[in-house]
Amino acid sequence: MKLINFLFFFFILARLTFALELKSSSFRQNEFIPPKFTCEGDNVSPSLVWGDIPAGTESFALICDDPDAPFKTWVHWVIYDIPKEIGELKEGIPAQEILDFGAKQGINDFGNIGYGGPCPPPGKPHRYFFKLFALKKKLNLPPGLNKDKLLRAIKEDILGEAELVGKYRR
Repeated sequence: MKLINFLFFFFILARLTFALELKSSSFRQNEFIPPKFTCEGDNVSPSLVWGDIPAGTESFALICDDPDAPFKTWVHWVIYDIPKEIGELKEGIPAQEILDFGAKQGINDFGNIGYGGPCPPPGKPHRYFFKLFALKKKLNLPPGLNKDKLLRAIKEDILGEAELVGKYRR
């Protein structure tokens, strides 16, 4: 029993020590996203940077969605097969299926490839969750996946997760 308790404690400690971290120079955790990154501005993707990468990571995937949208959680960005050597996504990732550094982009709920910025109806602020996944393998799937297909493809391969939340209101 002591060995099981020790292993459980060690597992929890390892998860806390090697927690994946996601930040942005474009906005801070739980603060408002500047209009530049929304449909009211240039509609370009914000910069994102990550660290504390779990051992064994071979690729990353990122999903951005809005759970406060009417009727359903609205997907703003799906990007995957981000190489393990990449520790950031620079501002203004182009809307193309396969990026120069090998990552692939999926379909957002606007029906487009790549990033679609916040564009909520007027009213209360919406929250935008940027979720980064460290994966133990490269997916090698074609571009154009939607959020649900990506989540099904990665569910057995997630080594770590990080989340950055921004807000926006019109």
